[in-house]
Amino acid sequence: MEKLMETARKHADKVEIYSDTRNSDEVSFENSRLKDIDSSMQSGIGLTLIKDGKLGYAYTRNLIDREALVRNALDAIKGGVEADYDLPLTKDLPELKTYDPEVEQLSPTRMVDECERVCAHFKDKTKGQFNISAGRTVTTVRVINSAGTDVSSQESSYYTYAALYYPGSYSSISRINIAKKFEPVSDNDLNYILDTYTASLTELKPDSGRARVMFLPMTLYALVWRIKAAANGKSVYEKVSPLKDKLGEKVLNDKLTLTDKPRDDRWPGARSFDDEGTACNEFPLIDKGVLKSFYYDRFYAWKNKVEPTGHGFRSGVTSRAVPEMEHLVIEPGDMSFADLLKEMDTGIIVGGVLGAHSGNILHGDFSIGLSPALRVEGGEVVGHVKDAMVAGNVYETMQHVIGIEDRLYPGFMGKFPAVLFDNLSFARKK
Repeated sequence: MEKLMETARKHADKVEIYSDTRNSDEVSFENSRLKDIDSSMQSGIGLTLIKDGKLGYAYTRNLIDREALVRNALDAIKGGVEADYDLPLTKDLPELKTYDPEVEQLSPTRMVDECERVCAHFKDKTKGQFNISAGRTVTTVRVINSAGTDVSSQESSYYTYAALYYPGSYSSISRINIAKKFEPVSDNDLNYILDTYTASLTELKPDSGRARVMFLPMTLYALVWRIKAAANGKSVYEKVSPLKDKLGEKVLNDKLTLTDKPRDDRWPGARSFDDEGTACNEFPLIDKGVLKSFYYDRFYAWKNKVEPTGHGFRSGVTSRAVPEMEHLVIEPGDMSFADLLKEMDTGIIVGGVLGAHSGNILHGDFSIGLSPALRVEGGEVVGHVKDAMVAGNVYETMQHVIGIEDRLYPGFMGKFPAVLFDNLSFARKK
């Protein structure tokens, strides 16, 4: 990368180089039988050039010809994208515990053994199809630039995803776990899957209408996604965000606090810098229902004439950084899961979602299928509902918070508790 920097600086005013290497192993079981073992190694380098106030980007999976990569980035500058933002000089970052060397010794054989152990737990207890997958990944990210930044991070992660399927259905009761090293699936998780599945085996057909609805941690992303899209610096710059004029205003229920916590290294994937080398910090998005901030990468911070917030992230090396939040947390409440069920009394649990993208994401509208929908009566799970959906607008729905669970679970886009809402539109196909 140093030689690439030396070459690129001869042709551009500002240079940023991003590298990403990932090594992973994964095993999967279908219907309690080994289905697949997969190993992969991926690496790549992304090159950003700024010359005469114009931006160019190119990438390669194999840095054999540095001159060719620089030429490709220079050719991209001809597209005329204006971008005269400064590159950061980032130093003295906190040392995070993001890597556990034990994960390097974790073999596919050991992951297979763990999955077989979990499958055996369900073997004589249910006739439902049980699937499980497990995987480990080691990721190394490095960012250097012509301003003098040279930062890197090595991260390890291990995950399991276990699901018990209803007969003749793609709906399941599931649980995902992530850690920085191997951790066996806990008895609590196994019992949750089996007990919830057993209690909900009966198919029920409740009437459509307004209902109390609980989103489980793995399904809350369908709502959080819409808030995140509206608070994105790109949406603010393009004047398409419904939140663009609402900084400092109450937009959600005051029980809801949504914070980005990239430095929380109790979980895998913590980062002290983003993919542009900008320092990351704890970042309040919603504080007790009040909109506190918008988030930016360097490009859209420059466009909006504000300071970047350390949210320039990439989906690999194939694209340059964009505003993104990857470490969101809804602050837990003071109710156990059992307490939430009692408080609900009668209603629906969103156990999984289909079509989370349905509706106008930017403006907060959603219309999502439930896979499964769990029926609660008398504060207990009593069955499941087929062909069901919930719909609404996130800014209305998230005003009607009844209660929030007192612990966090890993989910898409961050770590969340279960949240119980009131007066949500529920419909079932007749």
